[in-house]
Amino acid sequence: MSFVIDDVLVRNDPAGLRLPVLFDSPHSGSVYPADFKVVCPHALLRQGEDTHVGELFAGAPDHGATLLCALFPRTCIDVNRAVDDIDPALIDGDWPTPLRPTPRSTLGMGLIRNMLRPGVPLYDGTLPASVVADRIDRYYRPYHAQMRATLDGLADRFGAVWHVNCHSMPSSLRPDGRDPLAVDFVIGDRDGTTSEPGFVRLVADTLRGFGRRVAINDPYKGVELVARYGDPARGRHSIQLEINRRLYMDEETLEPHAGFARLKGEIDMLIRRIADHAGQRVLRRAAE
Repeated sequence: MSFVIDDVLVRNDPAGLRLPVLFDSPHSGSVYPADFKVVCPHALLRQGEDTHVGELFAGAPDHGATLLCALFPRTCIDVNRAVDDIDPALIDGDWPTPLRPTPRSTLGMGLIRNMLRPGVPLYDGTLPASVVADRIDRYYRPYHAQMRATLDGLADRFGAVWHVNCHSMPSSLRPDGRDPLAVDFVIGDRDGTTSEPGFVRLVADTLRGFGRRVAINDPYKGVELVARYGDPARGRHSIQLEINRRLYMDEETLEPHAGFARLKGEIDMLIRRIADHAGQRVLRRAAE
């Protein structure tokens, strides 16, 4: 069962048993809008995608979980940023509300990117305010509306919900430019503020059981999609999961390599264990 907004998102629901678990992949979209004009070559532009992440988690509905995937690229607009995290220097024209750019915006990595990566600009100038506003209305608001509606619906029905925000990370450099990443996965819960500790421990222990190296909150703590929706005091547990791309694909060609099948099997086992965790917690709550 699927719900689709053309070129915006697809939500895949379980056909049978439904559990209070949501996986979302906000950066794996590859449907580039016709009016998305950049100076960066398309082959290079695609390296900004979390390529194949949606495919890695495609089995989630088979285990009773919901899977939400963006279809548009993060380089067009990044739903994992606050809606006011915009560099004012990028906008040509008046903006109707106050902007609160973070350091990410000043590096060109805010809500509307103007850098693919350091030294690789996306545009040769500014963007009209109307273009930015249209991207927010066309992509950002519908994605967050689906996130909110899905999480609210599951939490209302089951009393709690577990959310995994799914990403991939380049193997070459940490985001701060220091040494290459020496881990396979990074789990982020914004220093313990967006999830129960047991959920983080379950995911970390499961991945380590596969022989994988796991870090927690270093160097990725989680951004808007866990900060906005994670509220463990209300039974809403959100974590960000970053997967090192070298585990499953050639980072230049974006083609899966021999490691993809192994990783896909591990992700399927992780999904099942998260589903079991949520199911047991729901049963325990019902018995209280």
